[in-house]
Amino acid sequence: MVEDPLEKAHAIVVLSGRMPIRAMEAARLYREGYAPQVWLTRPEQPAALLRSMNIFDAGEDVFNSRVLIHEGVPSGAIGWLEPQINNTADEVRAVAEELARENESVVIIVTTKAHTRRVRRLWKELSGGRGRAIIRATPEDTFDPAHWWRTSTDALDVLREVLGLLNAWGGLPLHPAR
Repeated sequence: MVEDPLEKAHAIVVLSGRMPIRAMEAARLYREGYAPQVWLTRPEQPAALLRSMNIFDAGEDVFNSRVLIHEGVPSGAIGWLEPQINNTADEVRAVAEELARENESVVIIVTTKAHTRRVRRLWKELSGGRGRAIIRATPEDTFDPAHWWRTSTDALDVLREVLGLLNAWGGLPLHPAR
């Protein structure tokens, strides 16, 4: 687990996954005045697959926006990033592109504890020098970095992150299935 010291930023980004704790942390940071807006990424799956079966799924981003509003973020302060994403690398690219479009330099990225190191690495590899990311973990995450082998959930998180880091260090030769 790695984290950067908090400072004011242009936006707070909620990475997809682990609803609702990432959005809850983003709302807390927003309420404390660290940024004037919160950005959400829009996962392509499972919503696209469900739509192909005529099953409505509002999407994780919609639920995250509801969590943000519930936690005190005004709807006008919530933005959605394009394009839809399939993985963390897609999210990092979308955040970096939005920072460049808005001619801004600092963003806070909220994720879970086990995911922080890979997010930082991907930012370094994929942002193209477009701004700086402050990586923050949500304190509500139950991942125990000192004893990750004690639960299957934590062990699986570590395995997924190690494989993701190896892919990042190798230049991202593995891509998500489409």
